[in-house]
Amino acid sequence: MAIWLLRRLGQILPTLLILSVLIFGLQQLMPGDPALILAGEERGDPQVLAQIRAELRLDRPLPEQYLAWAGRVLVGDFGYSWRIREPVGALILEKLPVTLQLASMAFVIALLIGVPMGVLSAVKRDRPLDWAANAVALFGISTPNFWLGIMLILLFSVELGWLPPSGYVPLFEDPLQSLATTIMPAFVLGNSIAGVLMRHTRAAMLTALSQDYVRTARAKGLAERVVVAKHALRNALIPVVTLGTIEFGRLLAGAVLTEQIFTIPGFGKLIVDAVFNRDYPVVQGVVLATALIFVLLSLVADLLYMAINPRLRTA
Repeated sequence: MAIWLLRRLGQILPTLLILSVLIFGLQQLMPGDPALILAGEERGDPQVLAQIRAELRLDRPLPEQYLAWAGRVLVGDFGYSWRIREPVGALILEKLPVTLQLASMAFVIALLIGVPMGVLSAVKRDRPLDWAANAVALFGISTPNFWLGIMLILLFSVELGWLPPSGYVPLFEDPLQSLATTIMPAFVLGNSIAGVLMRHTRAAMLTALSQDYVRTARAKGLAERVVVAKHALRNALIPVVTLGTIEFGRLLAGAVLTEQIFTIPGFGKLIVDAVFNRDYPVVQGVVLATALIFVLLSLVADLLYMAINPRLRTA
């Protein structure tokens, strides 16, 4: 187990190295000149543009720019934002907890809706409960996040006045108000993932329920709930864990539109502002941090496989 874990950790560094090259290289394809944006009203002065390019090392060859950036990253220095002159690492540490809270709430909502619905749908196959669960899943998958977010604001904020329409309050500053400001965007994000989880859980459960070990468990006289929960569900969870880790990573990296609708100052808003302002250090830092999160989530998924299925520990 220890050797396997060290081997997996050893794969992270070359993966991140390749990703860093891709992040830095593909960013150069973005249209526009950051020096023109930073120059503002003086963008027509060639001397000012040359000074900005020299200060930001934009006049150096791309390999030299990459090596300078990668060398700083290795010691934990992501550089400074060109636009607001703040450390990129500090911006990431400031915005990541916001998105992490939102993503965690959305993921819990998705799990509480998607997995039980998928299990019940498989157990009650081709019955009214199965049809209702599939209808709810189809609604979640098909509903655009921006439309659902606007509808929730109209209902719970404008009409009923129960929840604030936008904004964010830190969790440790006021837990109840923080919950009030994040429950609607969390439901919007969790709604679509719940539908995907339901469909995958249902498919995995149908496969597990048709296996010989389930028929053997029933032949032994075990109660149906024991057969479903202990034998079928445990084996069906492995593909669901894979999907869950991927979706959680997508929540951390892709809650851009929902954060914009509800004015949540998280990772999504940070990356959108950085792209529009050609703030390369922020874009590089956020994308690299997101890649690291995905790599670590993949490791967590492997560990969960072993916890769910002990046979994998000796494989």
